[in-house]
Amino acid sequence: MGGGLTVRPISVAEHLAFVRAQRSVSFLQTPAWGRVKTEWRSESLGWYDDRQLVGAGLVLHRPVPRLERFTLAYLPDGPVIDWTGEIDAWLDPLAAHLKAHGAFAIRLGPPVRTNAWSAAQVKEGIADLGVKRLTEIPGQWADPVGARVTSRLRDAGWLPQSPEDGFGVGHPQFRYEIPLTGRTEDDLLKGMNQLWRRNIKKAAREGVEVTVGEDLKAFHDLYVHTAERDRFTPRPLPYFETMFAALRAEAPERIRLYLAHHQGDLVAATVLIRVGAHAWYAYGASSTEKREVRGSNACQWAMIRDSLAAGCDVYDLRGITPTLDADDPHVGLIQFKVGTGGQAVRHVGEWDLPLRPMVYRAFDLYMRERGHMMRRGRREAVTKPQA
Repeated sequence: MGGGLTVRPISVAEHLAFVRAQRSVSFLQTPAWGRVKTEWRSESLGWYDDRQLVGAGLVLHRPVPRLERFTLAYLPDGPVIDWTGEIDAWLDPLAAHLKAHGAFAIRLGPPVRTNAWSAAQVKEGIADLGVKRLTEIPGQWADPVGARVTSRLRDAGWLPQSPEDGFGVGHPQFRYEIPLTGRTEDDLLKGMNQLWRRNIKKAAREGVEVTVGEDLKAFHDLYVHTAERDRFTPRPLPYFETMFAALRAEAPERIRLYLAHHQGDLVAATVLIRVGAHAWYAYGASSTEKREVRGSNACQWAMIRDSLAAGCDVYDLRGITPTLDADDPHVGLIQFKVGTGGQAVRHVGEWDLPLRPMVYRAFDLYMRERGHMMRRGRREAVTKPQA
């Protein structure tokens, strides 16, 4: 790497060109996401090896209450760098740049996994009364890169932010995904459990029709209904309008709304986001009436099929909690997602690097006071069982 890496701001066009050159990048690291998060100030940063752009990151800046001249610099699911290399060479110039521009701390979530568990392993773990958490399942797959990144972050003074239940103030450390590479629709159906296959067939038999649509108001009405039923705080309609406008402006295929109708009634709706070869189930809603026609399963199957047809490597069902305890109310979430086949995945999680320790301590105290509310808010429709 020449004479060492340097970090400096890049334009949205440069950032987007870098994203498009990658096989996949988290949608949380696209320039458009900065326009969605209107309560944060966003900037695009690039890593240069001499004159060549070799890494990029979307940084969201949020001021500290009563200390507005300092910001928390947040890189969700990022940055997009070579995590297999010497990470100090990447993160040291980032820290120097952000500190010089007023950041009191950096928070990042490396897009690096540490462990994975097959659907069969998770099912066995749920059935075993002696196993209470994913991390207690024997024979799990471990990624040496993830172990190394975790070790290097800790050695460099970064502080882990992922709580026991996997849901912090940021994005979940444990997720569920369906690998798509080299598989057919038949393969995917065979990988699902009997209940999922039966529900997909039932939706088809009942005449549920899934279309890709534009009616955000209809989706939002159903989403608010879901929020009232499942007791989470819904996002307002303008948030979704901004999200669709920003992501579509960047790439027309970036975000899609799926609507499941039965005899003219909207029974389920979901939002799919895709960047390169990675597709995410982002939001879901379902009606309490007509749940028996299985509109949610029909939406999921339509999104999985479209992701496969688009050449995606993975369909990402996003957050789960790591509990396998039958008495824990959150175990239903992993049971719902494990029915799709696929695998549970643990990531490195989110980490903070205090750059101004006094300010960071004040911020940490403020966030702890808000923590309980934030964790509850994080378990919203994106992680709720929809069937």
